Amino acid sequence: MLDRIDTLRMASSLTAHAVERQKLIARNVANADTPGFRSRDLAGFAETYRSHGPTGMRASRPGHLTEGRGGDGAGRITDAGGEPAPNGNTVSLEEEMFRSAAAKRQFDLSLAVTKSSLSLVRTSLGRRS
Repeated sequence: MLDRIDTLRMASSLTAHAVERQKLIARNVANADTPGFRSRDLAGFAETYRSHGPTGMRASRPGHLTEGRGGDGAGRITDAGGEPAPNGNTVSLEEEMFRSAAAKRQFDLSLAVTKSSLSLVRTSLGRRS
C-alpha cells in the first residue's frame, strides 16, 4: 500500500541514491593511493529520478512492461574529475569529505520526508502517534 504513495517512493529512491553515493565515496577513499585510480560519483538525484522515476510507464501487474523504469535510486556513475596526482590518481580526500556530507544530507532529507509522510498517513487513519 505504501509503495503507491509517490512521496514515499521518492524518499525511498533518495535513500537508495544516498546509499549508492556513500558506497562510491568509500571506494574512492579506499583507493586514494592506488596509482591511476579515477574518482567516481553519481549523477545528481533529480536528474536520475526524472529520467528513470515513476513519471514513466507504471506496471499494475508483475507481467506488464516496465521498460525504462529504474527509480531505485541507483544513478549513472560519472567521473568526478579532479586534478590528477603524479601517479595518475584523481581522488582528493577533501572533495570526498564534501561529497560524504552531501550524501548524509540527502539521507537525512529522505528520513525526514518519510517520517512526515508516515505521520500524515497515521493522522488520516485516525491514529495520533
